[in-house]
Amino acid sequence: MMSTKVLNRNKITEKMQEEAEIEIRDNRQVVDYNTIEYPIEVIVDKFLKGQDDDDNELFIPDYQREMIWDEKRQSKLIESVLLGIPISSIYVADVAEELIDDNSLNEDLARWEIIDGTQRIRTLARFMHDKLVLQDLEKLKKLEGFKFSDLPLARQRRFKRTSIRIVQLTENTNEETRRDLFERINTGSVELNAMEKRRGIRRGSFLNLIDELAKNKEFLELCAFLQASIDRKDPQEYILRFFAFLDKYENKEEEEEEEKKKYQDFNAQKLTEFLDEYLEEMNKADQKTIQTRKDEFHRMINFVKTYFPNGFCQQTQTTKKPVTRIKFESLSVGIALALRQQPDLKPQPQSLKLLDSKEFKEYTQGDGSSSRKKVIRRIKYVRDQLLG
Repeated sequence: MMSTKVLNRNKITEKMQEEAEIEIRDNRQVVDYNTIEYPIEVIVDKFLKGQDDDDNELFIPDYQREMIWDEKRQSKLIESVLLGIPISSIYVADVAEELIDDNSLNEDLARWEIIDGTQRIRTLARFMHDKLVLQDLEKLKKLEGFKFSDLPLARQRRFKRTSIRIVQLTENTNEETRRDLFERINTGSVELNAMEKRRGIRRGSFLNLIDELAKNKEFLELCAFLQASIDRKDPQEYILRFFAFLDKYENKEEEEEEEKKKYQDFNAQKLTEFLDEYLEEMNKADQKTIQTRKDEFHRMINFVKTYFPNGFCQQTQTTKKPVTRIKFESLSVGIALALRQQPDLKPQPQSLKLLDSKEFKEYTQGDGSSSRKKVIRRIKYVRDQLLG
């Protein structure tokens, strides 16, 4: 519905036009991009090769959704490819890794973050690896029940050679722009993000706590959240991750069994499920437990405010760069674990340089969902550095 304010305007003045133009210029983001065409075979290879070690060239960032297409919709995509119908472009971003030092050019893996196209790429990969059986086809009825390997060799080769256009944002495009582009591309689907869904279907005392903490002024400033991130409920997502990784890290097993027990139910490919299950579990917690977690969050925030002047962020010459999830998780959980061992911890000056260390930069490179091993490594590094 159009607002009363707009309806009551009799005339758009020149001053209003000037102010509107200034607003456009201030908010306009420069998006530098290239277009490339790759055969399906190459795209699938870039997506799958190195996936288990989280260094595949084409990767899905942690803010995106998991596989939501059913097999009917997946089959429709494959049918379109076989019919020669053009497939809409896939959007990716060249994610330049933060170099550890001037002589470490090999640290930059030149990975592509998928901004739009995860469902299509996953579908193509599933089909080519015989994990999809075609069904409910509209035109190619005789292919019902076929897998990729059931196609004649010539048709398999032609399928793999079919090219798809890729729109590649250059390494100059920041994370906030990538997320904003993802959101705008997907606006038509009216698909809520994971945190928005949780707020609708997983209400409870612990989620209420997360909503309360997400309004904490110091927390918002230490993370340098932009308004777009706040609107997407990113602060709530960060806090949920903090509690989940913190609580799932701790255990009371013997030292030699410790690493085997941590994050047993964590799967980098099912991060949303991992967080959902933790939230459901904590929504059943009593008020004493809720209060304990609340106090622990505030202790962690106070520690960061006291000992890390730039908060969780990277300070540039002109502004603070919003913190990535990986760096936030690493630092916040590592600090909380250290404070669990030493509540009155006063770290040595050398320990506070960990954010600029070669190891921390190496352990927190990229923005993709990390493997269980990498999660443990980076959190343990922060904890151990602070404890000395």
